[in-house]
Amino acid sequence: MPALVVIVPFAAALLLTAIPSWRAGARINTGASMLCFLFACALPARVGEASRLFLVDAQAAHFALLTAFIAMTTAWFSGAYIQVELAVRRLDRRRLRLYHTLYQAFLGSMLLALLSNNTGITWVALEGAVIASVLIVALPRSAEAVRAAWRFFIIGGVGIALAFFGTIVLYLAALPALGPGMLAMTWSELFSAGRECDRAVLNLAFVFLLIGYGTKAALAPLHGWMPDAHAEGPTPVSAVLAGSALNVALFIILRLRRVIAGNPSAIDPGPPIMALGLISILIAVASLWSRRDVKRFFAYSSIEQSGVAAFAFGLGGPAATFAGLLHLTLHTLTKASVFQCVGRAAQLKGGQKFADIAGLIPASPALGLSLAAGIIALAALPPFGLFTSEFLIASASVRAAPLLAIPLMIGLVTGGWAVMARLQNLCLGVATPNKGPGPKPVALLPIWVQLALVLLLGLAMPAPIADWFARAAG
Repeated sequence: MPALVVIVPFAAALLLTAIPSWRAGARINTGASMLCFLFACALPARVGEASRLFLVDAQAAHFALLTAFIAMTTAWFSGAYIQVELAVRRLDRRRLRLYHTLYQAFLGSMLLALLSNNTGITWVALEGAVIASVLIVALPRSAEAVRAAWRFFIIGGVGIALAFFGTIVLYLAALPALGPGMLAMTWSELFSAGRECDRAVLNLAFVFLLIGYGTKAALAPLHGWMPDAHAEGPTPVSAVLAGSALNVALFIILRLRRVIAGNPSAIDPGPPIMALGLISILIAVASLWSRRDVKRFFAYSSIEQSGVAAFAFGLGGPAATFAGLLHLTLHTLTKASVFQCVGRAAQLKGGQKFADIAGLIPASPALGLSLAAGIIALAALPPFGLFTSEFLIASASVRAAPLLAIPLMIGLVTGGWAVMARLQNLCLGVATPNKGPGPKPVALLPIWVQLALVLLLGLAMPAPIADWFARAAG
């Protein structure tokens, strides 16, 4: 089953390279994403299965299912939207073929990184995801888009290079316990053999892997690629980059934390992860107030939320890890809905640079109210679920690290204030002239489904879902 989940997007990418019609390509992209999600739904029943290639534990199954769901709903959204966005930028529609191909390659690479049981394959998969996303960001071929793609490539390349060196060092650290060969690169073996790994080499591997994969998670100080990538790349990819791509990197950091924590003489992995998370929160919150472009604004919001989750994972323990997993899940759903609303709003207002969007509720009540609900959820206000996850993280911080709880809560409150201040202009301000038709209700269906899940998990989380999060946290 994990092999099928990974094979479907890669097979679709190969098929799309041979399809000359971009209309057929859009349908194949959507169909392949739906099939991938269907196979991913079977992963929770396969938890505990491990082989030399794949490891399906509760965390991997959870993030793979979430990634496949976001990819499917974004494919529904992007099927028609991407045609309009590229037309507004006066681009050749033949590039749509490349977009759909890269979209499936991006999805397949993320799923392979999540389900792989080999540290080397994990690195290769994340490298593939970086290359695919860089090419998608450059797809508009404008000077700004190419510049953003190069910046993404250089910063992401530095991070991936550091992660590559860290992967080699991790293999060397495991040699005393597992011997030469593939076993020393197998996650499931490293979890149990971490106690016997070489302490000094393990510490060195942790430093390089944390910085390397932290770059892809948009943790400070190597977070600068994300605002440009969001601002200049196609909007549907922003919905995936803002949530699922960050989740993959944070998931690998969780895997690494488990290996390091198994060795009592090694460095405590919690404080460095907390430090990166807290620095990311404070930098992102300070940057929110000076961003006029909507997509850049929400990109910094993603950096903040990634920092919140990293802080929770650094705290460690069942409660904080539960809250961190819940926070990542809710943020992914919320941010995907917000970026889909922003894309629809850009079509309505004709704001190519996404800086001319204002007064959405008077212009298109359904779209404006949907975006307002997404922004309220992103600000972590009740009754939406991000209020619950941030409350749990703050509570865990008060118990485990009370001094760090002060800057954490200052960052959370200031970030929520900045997001709500942006709500006034985007949804309630003076409406700018419409330059296109408003979206039909059926086009907003993916947004409503995602926000409904965020609302459900905030109001009354069903007991089976709570048990599932607790299992993943354990």
